[in-house]
Amino acid sequence: MPIFMDRHDLAGASAADVAEAHLKDLSIQDQYGVKFLTYWFDHRRGTTFCLIDAPDAETAQCVHREAHGFIAGEVVEVALSAVEAFLGRIQDPEAAESISKGMDAGHRAILFTDMVGSTEMTSRLGDRMATELIRAHDALVRGCLGRSSGREVKHTGDGIMAAFSSTVSAVDCAIEIQREFHRYNAGNAEPIHIRIGLDCGEPVEDSNDLFGTTVQLAARLCAAAHSDQILISENIYQEYGKADVFTHGGRHRLKGFAKPIRAYRCEWLN
Repeated sequence: MPIFMDRHDLAGASAADVAEAHLKDLSIQDQYGVKFLTYWFDHRRGTTFCLIDAPDAETAQCVHREAHGFIAGEVVEVALSAVEAFLGRIQDPEAAESISKGMDAGHRAILFTDMVGSTEMTSRLGDRMATELIRAHDALVRGCLGRSSGREVKHTGDGIMAAFSSTVSAVDCAIEIQREFHRYNAGNAEPIHIRIGLDCGEPVEDSNDLFGTTVQLAARLCAAAHSDQILISENIYQEYGKADVFTHGGRHRLKGFAKPIRAYRCEWLN
């Protein structure tokens, strides 16, 4: 059966309210041939996201309707592998883990790295040397992700896409990555220069793919950044809370976005 993720606007609901609704879904799911795998609750934004194995979206909605009446505003079909990559789990956490860590909101910051001039580098150095430099890039980025609780979502060939449950951790990781390459370049004859883009958002947004708009904007900001630069979205700027590390941004015309997008530079050499 296909896998779906839905989005509920539940402003004013508590974690206990949402947990109770989830249990009600579980109590009648077998009658509909549906399996509710897990959920995420964002108390600050008043949103809940359910992960569901169901014959179709309407059948999943029927369970919600009968169990507690909280009908989802959006439902998208997703791949379990993508959900696990972005969100870190595809089933309910153990009770002890849920209590110790608190309820995961499902909100994620998305970071892209991109090696500057990788095509020219391959042409100039040859495939073997270029591959070694890509491996050096990967090792440095993955080391920073590991220290910042970042999760690698995929390798893009000459870069990495990663997800963070904390916007602060994502920005701090981006800064650490650039500083690591700065140190690397000081001691190597063949330097590696990268650019980084970041945005943050919810798993389901206006019937897009999983984190669709967030991923697209982070990727476009990465592509728009100059060598050794970090570009962040206005969403990241609003959530990070320490504006002194950002240079007031301008507006960028980015592919796939009808209106110019405001972006900010992160000053990492301080």
